[in-house]
Amino acid sequence: MTDDQINKAIAAHLGITRKTGIPDFSGDLNEIHEAEKTLKGYEQIHTYVWHLNNRKDWETDFKLMEVHISARDRAEAFLRTLGKWEEVQG
Repeated sequence: MTDDQINKAIAAHLGITRKTGIPDFSGDLNEIHEAEKTLKGYEQIHTYVWHLNNRKDWETDFKLMEVHISARDRAEAFLRTLGKWEEVQG
């Protein structure tokens, strides 16, 4: 997905409309951090961290958040967690 597609998809999930302006979730760590706060429950949070780490290592998953991960990588993981990530065709 392009940065614009990512931003629009996250905004749509959060109920943010064009009228209020679409934040730059893929480029601004503060914006994606606000989106991360909407993740609910252990399963959704664990899935998000798994997508950030791209492996099933339950023991070290939560240590991963101490590492610096780009806003774009966080935005991709966020959409993958919600099942809203779309692979780019071609």
